[in-house]
Amino acid sequence: MRLVGPSGEQVGIVPLAKALELAQEYDLDLVEVAANARPPVCKLMDYGKFKYESAMKAREARKNQAHTVIKEMKLRPKIDPHDYDTKKGHVVRFLKQGDKVKITIMFRGREQSRPELGYRLLQRLATDVEDLGFIESNPKQDGRNMIMVLGPHKKKTEAMAEAREAQAARKAEAKANPGKSQNAAESEFDGEGIDGEGIEGEVIADEDAADEVETVEAPAEARADA
Repeated sequence: MRLVGPSGEQVGIVPLAKALELAQEYDLDLVEVAANARPPVCKLMDYGKFKYESAMKAREARKNQAHTVIKEMKLRPKIDPHDYDTKKGHVVRFLKQGDKVKITIMFRGREQSRPELGYRLLQRLATDVEDLGFIESNPKQDGRNMIMVLGPHKKKTEAMAEAREAQAARKAEAKANPGKSQNAAESEFDGEGIDGEGIEGEVIADEDAADEVETVEAPAEARADA
């Protein structure tokens, strides 16, 4: 067999007995790394340490892996200004997180004969958030609904990195000024949440049920394997 040393150096072609003797001498494992080679290639290594480091690398890769997430926001053509601002705020938050947003305009009754209302509303929303996203899929009619997809300018990985940096900065600030952070938390709580203002939530108070729907797509490499 061809033997590779613990530091990657080439020991040369040696018999199995000699390789086992060297492994015992270095207190390492003899691991076959290329069984189909002629002659087979083996390496002296700490196999337990190798497995641990490989698992840590795989874990870090999964941690940094970005999934394509599609959020959905539903609106009515005759939405009032307050509800529009609320839902636009959610769209802004999604785009800042690096997520795509599917905007659905729901038509009812006679509203179906006025598709231009939904089109104008979608164009208005796209214009309002153009600094954060772009129209990935133009408005199109889908039965009683009209659909448009907005894509973020910021990549998901960039948004995740910025979020981690911001979280680390907040923790550092809280550690450096524990009294200040506690007072800020108390002042933020006082006077807010009694009438629902100042609290950001996933449930939108609207009788037309403008719900958020989250769809997670598999990473590109996973879809290719499938």
